[in-house]
Amino acid sequence: MSTELLFGLGVAPGAGHGADPVAEAVTAEALGYDFVSTSDHPCGTAPSYESWTMLSWIAARTSRIRVATRVLGVPYRPPAMVAKMAETFDRLSGGRLILGLGGGYSDAEFRAFGMGVPSPRDKVDGLDEAIRIAHGLWSRPSFTFAGRRYRTDRADREPKPDRRIPIWLGTYGPRALAVTGRLADGWIPSFGFAPPEQVNGMREQVLAAAAEAGRDPAEITCVYNVVVRVDPPGVAPPAEDPSVVAGPAGAVAERLAGFAALGFSAVNLIPAGPDEPEQVEVLAAEVLRAVRAAG
Repeated sequence: MSTELLFGLGVAPGAGHGADPVAEAVTAEALGYDFVSTSDHPCGTAPSYESWTMLSWIAARTSRIRVATRVLGVPYRPPAMVAKMAETFDRLSGGRLILGLGGGYSDAEFRAFGMGVPSPRDKVDGLDEAIRIAHGLWSRPSFTFAGRRYRTDRADREPKPDRRIPIWLGTYGPRALAVTGRLADGWIPSFGFAPPEQVNGMREQVLAAAAEAGRDPAEITCVYNVVVRVDPPGVAPPAEDPSVVAGPAGAVAERLAGFAALGFSAVNLIPAGPDEPEQVEVLAAEVLRAVRAAG
């Protein structure tokens, strides 16, 4: 079994006292993580940064590590503008952007920001159209697109990207999984919403949609988004949480390596536990190193 996994680190967009997500990303790069990512929930009482702006600072302070949106809620930003933003980000960062997109998880956030609440159909159709608009603007002059949710009218944008900017989707339902297979470069479900006993069937739907669209399913990067906790030896662990991969370092490494057998080639880690900086270091020194050595 191959265990050649890429490892990402989830960096929270916290802006409260003592939070420094940019410094966390710099540390992740030094520790050997392959990419950093952050979520996109602009509404709430907890102090937080806007994801895109924060990731721009992270890209400016790092040089190697890739930078991923996990995932941008499409309804928050006009897709044509996101396509422009993504090309600029990718160019200035030296080709390190991974553009993660989603239909938008929290209806309460849309309602709070006065945006209206998109229906499930609206979310999936909008996701499909956002990708088509990005690909069109990145590759064609005077691009016109008439979708049910979004439009462009002889839109020009220069420069065009120097490479194909990868688009990863966080999707779960049948229609959204089909969009992923038809149009996306990657799929990033979360362990808590798509546990191992369910995720393989979802992945098969993605790959089947890719094949039906005439694509090579092997071109789609499958990434598991996992909350993880390494328990120190000799210390009683907290109560078991089925949504968290937890245990001693060796057991966690074995569990993560096992995700390769499910068809995943990357894992995005979200550290849990009382001492997050220590978790980040232990994961890099003991877990990631063990998985990579086994591969």
